[in-house]
Amino acid sequence: MVHTVNPSLGQTIYDPCCGTGGFLAVAYEHVARGLGNAAASTDIERLKHHTFFGREKENLVFPIALANLVLHGIDQPNLWHGNTLTKRATYDALFRDAPAQFDVILTNPPFGGKEGKDAQKNFAFETSATQVLFVQDILSELAPGGTCAIVLDEGLLFRTNESAFVETKRKLLDECDLWAIVSLPGGVFSTAGAGVKTNLLFFTKGRKTERIWYYDLSGVKVGKKTPLTLAHFGFDKDGATLGDNALPAALVAEWQADEANAGQSFPSYARLLSQHGTPEADSRYSWTIDFAALRAEARGKMEPLLERATGIRAKAVDLKDDLKRLKRDKSEAREIAALEADIREQEKAARDLEAEAADIDAAAFDLKAVNPNAATVIDDRTPAQIVASIEDQGRIVAEALGRLNALLAAAG
Repeated sequence: MVHTVNPSLGQTIYDPCCGTGGFLAVAYEHVARGLGNAAASTDIERLKHHTFFGREKENLVFPIALANLVLHGIDQPNLWHGNTLTKRATYDALFRDAPAQFDVILTNPPFGGKEGKDAQKNFAFETSATQVLFVQDILSELAPGGTCAIVLDEGLLFRTNESAFVETKRKLLDECDLWAIVSLPGGVFSTAGAGVKTNLLFFTKGRKTERIWYYDLSGVKVGKKTPLTLAHFGFDKDGATLGDNALPAALVAEWQADEANAGQSFPSYARLLSQHGTPEADSRYSWTIDFAALRAEARGKMEPLLERATGIRAKAVDLKDDLKRLKRDKSEAREIAALEADIREQEKAARDLEAEAADIDAAAFDLKAVNPNAATVIDDRTPAQIVASIEDQGRIVAEALGRLNALLAAAG
């Protein structure tokens, strides 16, 4: 994520839930590597004192983060101790010179947490879901033109049944260019005790999302002894291409050329993707979604429903005027009751149409990675062929057991 965003000297780098400071430490190494061994003393001072900022809530983790960053070379870790979402600080002296907004945000917010009203009241779209509030917080703290790389759970991407989830994604896509989503395997965080499916999102603040490039790594088998590495993105530790087992060859070649031109130790993904350049052709693992077209299609389906709802509500207004007249004239109770029932029916019909339109709108914000190019293996054998295969396997097992028994007899 750090190499993709490619932060540089002069940018402020921030993690709103920094934990032990891993993102900030790696970002420091990345920027320092770019400065080389002949960096000016003023640049080094700026890098070590005025570049990295973070917040952390846990009492036991905060001092570990401080120590970790100092040991990595960040002489002045600008860390804030307290609850990021409630904005209540336990210790904020190191954070007093922090800017209001940041150029680069790198983070992995907690998934599945529940926040109380004291945190929710700080946000436009209230919800108890921790990760949704963190996304809203990030959108307010990311500077115009700034870029964020974030790990998010699958649930936030596909959930459209709660207003806060939909409205948060709407704000993200209206205010930022979400230029890449990488679908990760389910076991990436197994060592941390979390089996939840996750994704990497990359977005830049300043313009609406038009197209989203997806890359699917969900088929990669990872676990405690086989973690996700740079190799799964098509490169070895030195940046050399591993072949066609991961990224599309054309994309790898472009990244390699960019790396060679920049003279960097890692492939500079950002210059390709953050400039909104997506591969000309999709691959087995990558595809592009025209999000603007999806929203336009949704609006096209919604408009006739909303027009019908508006017409029905106008009719209900006329019926309410009639009801007032009947009550004023003291008409029969039966006639008044019939008209009241008609009004309720009209209003229900309008609400149903508006709800249907809202569902269509919300569905456009289902961002889950569903690979349209995934190869599907279909077993088209007949029942007789399947039975024959089972018999063949049985014979193989019987022959192996026979050889094993013969070996045992000879050894005895």
